[in-house]
Amino acid sequence: MPSYLSPGVYVEEVASGSRPIEGVGTSVAAFVGLAPTGPLNEPTLVTNWTQFVAAFGAFTDGYYLAHSVYGFFNNGGSAAYVVRVGGVEGGAAGEASGTPAEVTGAPAPAALPTGTPAQLGTFTVTAVAAGSGPLSVEVSDPEGDGPAERFRLTVKDGDRPVETFDVSAKKSSRTYVVTQVKERSKLITVQEAAPAAQLARPDNQTVALAAPPAPAPAVPATADGAVRPGPAEYVGDSADRTGFGGLEAVDEISMVAVPDLMAAYQRGDIDLEAVKAVQLGLIAHCELMGDRVAVIDPPPGLNARDIRVWRQETAGYDSKYAALYYPWIKVFDPASGQSRTVPPSGHIAGVWARNDFERGVHKAPANEVVRGAVDLELQITRGEQDLLNPIGVNCIRAFPGRGIRVWGARTLASDPAWRYLNVRRYFNYLEESILIGTQWVVFEPNDHQLWARIRRNVSAFLVNEWRSGALFGSRPEEAFYVKCDEETNPPESVDLGRVVCEIGIAPVKPAEFVIFRLAQFSSGSGELEE
Repeated sequence: MPSYLSPGVYVEEVASGSRPIEGVGTSVAAFVGLAPTGPLNEPTLVTNWTQFVAAFGAFTDGYYLAHSVYGFFNNGGSAAYVVRVGGVEGGAAGEASGTPAEVTGAPAPAALPTGTPAQLGTFTVTAVAAGSGPLSVEVSDPEGDGPAERFRLTVKDGDRPVETFDVSAKKSSRTYVVTQVKERSKLITVQEAAPAAQLARPDNQTVALAAPPAPAPAVPATADGAVRPGPAEYVGDSADRTGFGGLEAVDEISMVAVPDLMAAYQRGDIDLEAVKAVQLGLIAHCELMGDRVAVIDPPPGLNARDIRVWRQETAGYDSKYAALYYPWIKVFDPASGQSRTVPPSGHIAGVWARNDFERGVHKAPANEVVRGAVDLELQITRGEQDLLNPIGVNCIRAFPGRGIRVWGARTLASDPAWRYLNVRRYFNYLEESILIGTQWVVFEPNDHQLWARIRRNVSAFLVNEWRSGALFGSRPEEAFYVKCDEETNPPESVDLGRVVCEIGIAPVKPAEFVIFRLAQFSSGSGELEE
């Protein structure tokens, strides 16, 4: 209590009785998989594709982690934690089967730091792929008249020109040299070596480029020399912070995917029983944490009958913390310049993130376009989905004139209360938001005033949720209730230091089956025909 010892006017700051609860984020994904380089078993935050490439490498032949992360960001994801398993610290070792793909034609990736950069005025040039001979870059005047910052950049393999670009040193130009080379060149990358205000056209010259280093092996090795990880490496251990266990220390994750699990199955490194073991470990991790959902990939090459058998007999999962999507999707592969089939989990996680941002986590993440998908591994008919939807298989379908869309929003739970994915994820959001927003309650005097403050703060938060359309009911009283009084806090509970607040909500359910009933009526009579 303040002391008043002399006459005067005193100004004091007092705490408000209202402590607003803020909604937590729901769009942070986690990916566990294989990469040619990067930290091992360490959850690494990446917020864009360029950061992922710098930490883990670009598209790698035979693996799906890079494609999944790229699909996540392309579909609206903003942040992801990546856990690299089955490698050695800092890089790959063991036998290689293929080489990492070059970044060619992708709109967003940045080139890896390969070789020694060569100075080109206020820019640097680096070789990212080897030619048949030594590579060099020539700067010359462009054809015709134009602004002073324009120039021609020619990449030579020995004495033979192999790539030519008419570019500009001005960053705001659509022919800016860094952007043009990144999007079109297969041999070099150009980076800024000065602030944007100091960038200038380089002098006419020819600069020799250092040869790029040998590509990293595409198949990471485990620390004991084994080339490919098994279920134990994926599941990991929470004490050692490995695999799924390493994700337990990251609280903001809301969805987890393991796209490279199916790459191992395709190669024959593991069988379906091992796939099941890893997916059960993933689901167990999500159930243990209670604030995230597993995005499950099916095996590739399954038709509608096979996926039904696999779902019911092999992968008989029953969990409200997991969702399964089928079939695989086809995307453009910069490594080969052709389309390739990849598991859908990374793209689906991006769709979830986009849906949360645009509509809210309470809206089912379905009837949404899968960006980057050029085709499907298998076209699903309505009759086939009639058999798959009731068993929790969320189909991805192509609709003429409407693109490739997610056409399902169910969990793998048999409990009807947790059938819909948006209900599970919305409860995760509410629980986490209220948990974080009421930390101030701990050690407060456990009396009627505290109970009233809890009711007031939680009710204010839920009223905002109701106004945003997340709760069912025409009035707040129909949408939720908050009870924290003598009934929920009897004397014996207070003596134990407990405060119990009971909250009930009515979440909105998706309009999964839209039915219009039509009937004929006589013109002018306003009555139906008998």
